[in-house]
Amino acid sequence: MIRPHSFRKNEETATNNLYQKTLEGVSASTVIEQAQAEFDRLSNALGDAGVNVFVFEEQLPHATPDALFPNNWISTHETGTVCLYPMFAPNRREERREDVIVQLEHEAGFGIQNIVDFTEFELHNRFLEGTGSMVLDRINRKAYAAISSRTDETALLHFCQELDYEPVAFSAMQSAEGKRHPIYHTNVMMSIGTRFCAICLDSIDDAEERQAVSDELASDGREIIALSESQIEQFAGNMLELEGSNGPVIAMSSSAFHALDSEQIERLKKHGQIIHSDLETIETCGGGSARCMIAEIHLPRA
Repeated sequence: MIRPHSFRKNEETATNNLYQKTLEGVSASTVIEQAQAEFDRLSNALGDAGVNVFVFEEQLPHATPDALFPNNWISTHETGTVCLYPMFAPNRREERREDVIVQLEHEAGFGIQNIVDFTEFELHNRFLEGTGSMVLDRINRKAYAAISSRTDETALLHFCQELDYEPVAFSAMQSAEGKRHPIYHTNVMMSIGTRFCAICLDSIDDAEERQAVSDELASDGREIIALSESQIEQFAGNMLELEGSNGPVIAMSSSAFHALDSEQIERLKKHGQIIHSDLETIETCGGGSARCMIAEIHLPRA
């Protein structure tokens, strides 16, 4: 997790992230202070649940407003591979940090065997923003991806070829001003855990694609927890299963938790302890939530 120091509504990402909004009447310094407090509460809550959390401070000169969303530029894999990704917004490309990789290896003791760099796709205006663009089923090696201006199908296929994943590509939409628009990141509308998938199938307008995604999940034995479009607007799809000291932990924001009904909550509780925290400032200005704030570590120990 990357603790923010320059957080704000990023003007370079607001063009296609319809979840971003402006906090009226709130100063820039107050936005940063509120975002830091929200970050600290979430990271502390995860630590209290026994999740091993590595916190890095946003790098000087503190000019990366979306730095607290590291899952878009880096992913790690059980083979010792680290992947770096092509980013849509030029000011987000500065978030990629060699020092994070070095510290994970030399100070935290993880084994890194290989770095796969996909960032050359930026030269061709093709983007694939990590585990925001792809929701990875690491057990069955499938990469679910809602194609958008930030999730290019060619780049997706290249990732799948390099890391031996099967692509499951589709279109996911949201309504705004009476029109349907592509959802900017797949992890807003779906989350895959070890034995469940929380997903807004209603956002997949094409009936054949919707059925194909549902069939893929069912064939792998996932319990499908259906989310509504209004629920994913409250970031209910932006949750992440992590490993705590007493078993699985499912992290989400408080707005996501309160958007769920009692049945959905009980079904999720079968799969892990739910940890939620207020992320109102981060969600409003950043258009991302708890899952976006966490780049999970799957590297082996050295």
